[in-house]
Amino acid sequence: MNSSQLITRNARKYPNTEAIISSQGHYTYAQLEQKINQFAHALRNSGVVQGDRVCLYMPNTPEFVISYFAIQRIGGIVVPVNAKFKLDEVQFVINHAEAKCLIVHEMSFPAVEAIEKVDVKIKTGESIDGWNGFELLIESSSDDEINCLADEDDLSTILYTSGTTGDPKGVLFSYRNILTVAQMIAVEMEVKPESRMLIMMPLTHSAPLHLFLMAGMVVGASVVLTPTFTPDLLLKAVSFYKTTHFFGAPVAYLLTAAQPALKDHDLSSMKWWVYGGAPLAKEQIEFISQQFCTDRLTCVYGLTEAGPSGSILLPEEHGEKTGSIGKRAPLHTELRIVDEYGENVPVGEVGEIVLLGEGNMVGYYKDEELTKETYIGKWLKTGDLARRDEDGYLWVVDRKKDVIISGGVNIYPKEIEDLLVKYEGIQEAAVVGMPHEEWGETVIAFFVASEKVEPEALSSYLRLHIAKYKIPRVFEQVDMLPRNASGKILKRALKERVNQA
Repeated sequence: MNSSQLITRNARKYPNTEAIISSQGHYTYAQLEQKINQFAHALRNSGVVQGDRVCLYMPNTPEFVISYFAIQRIGGIVVPVNAKFKLDEVQFVINHAEAKCLIVHEMSFPAVEAIEKVDVKIKTGESIDGWNGFELLIESSSDDEINCLADEDDLSTILYTSGTTGDPKGVLFSYRNILTVAQMIAVEMEVKPESRMLIMMPLTHSAPLHLFLMAGMVVGASVVLTPTFTPDLLLKAVSFYKTTHFFGAPVAYLLTAAQPALKDHDLSSMKWWVYGGAPLAKEQIEFISQQFCTDRLTCVYGLTEAGPSGSILLPEEHGEKTGSIGKRAPLHTELRIVDEYGENVPVGEVGEIVLLGEGNMVGYYKDEELTKETYIGKWLKTGDLARRDEDGYLWVVDRKKDVIISGGVNIYPKEIEDLLVKYEGIQEAAVVGMPHEEWGETVIAFFVASEKVEPEALSSYLRLHIAKYKIPRVFEQVDMLPRNASGKILKRALKERVNQA
């Protein structure tokens, strides 16, 4: 089976069930199937054929979902593009993917109106010079069923990574990869036809798209879409639509937990509050749990290249193990912690997390060398350093690339960051290493706090908990930390800030 066939099956099985719910429109599975067939015919009539790459530059809207499955229905390869990308960034993806077609939502259109080097251009709303109208194409096209013949090992999607360390990389997936991780979420998080999946994080990212949208489509659940995230919108969406599942970056939970209006909303319908994409300290989890009045927080760890998949910390495993990423890999995935030779490290020692499963990517698009470097045999290297405790739980120490080497000694920024967020008034912290003539690298800490915090006070506090060589030489208080669309802190931007000072 392929992804597009899921909709056809659900249209027969649950024709009157709402598949997509949003402020831009509601679609039952029967209506969604009709729109997908119509737009698939329109794409064919526009010259898009099997194997062509088609870029989607849209926020979370029904048009994104219709386009996604219509492209797949005619054997095209979907290339979702971050809706916050600027013109040059979108042009990079189009050029690298050698895209035949670009489909844009009118909310995002002004940013890419001047785009070049793409044969077919489609936008929602009115047609203008060089751009065909999405709605007009659908209205003028047949709704005859198109039988998608792609099998599970055919190519489906290219997701471009967030580019925290350079230009985005195209991660190529087959249908098997995507269906594997979608089934994993459906089983692990009890997704049923009665479920309502709230998707506010961008569908251009792997977790919202492959895990939560696709899990909903696998079982015939309803998916609630919002074009963006705000704390207020999250609270209103849960209480109004009575959603059951939500995935968000940690920053989404922290911002919402700080909202005074939280207590005024009924969140009792929620069964799975899922977080991932960046670590949360124990104190932060306790704060979120208290504010949300829930014991249903679930941590998922993974990376785009793995589908995503990796590990899971279930609600009942929080408590003493809060802050870990769980003790097992979820359905269809295996996990090990290894040394540089690929051998398992003993309990308590730090090594790199590697993953094995059918959710792992086909490879990096047009980069066989990098693909080979990312694997040890069939095991995918994550770049994340972790240790396993005596109870089997995994604790991420840091990103391999973020480790600071000062005076020949390894310093793990996450250890310092976790201590800083325990200091009264500090909400977030990021620690980076900068070149130093004598020591190789020196430690610099950035932090966000509710009031002025003196560097001397932080140094004194840290000296009580860690060795002197780990204490940052510079502390800088900022209004906010730079993040990408996934909510991950951009440490590269912090380093550039230091260099420009």
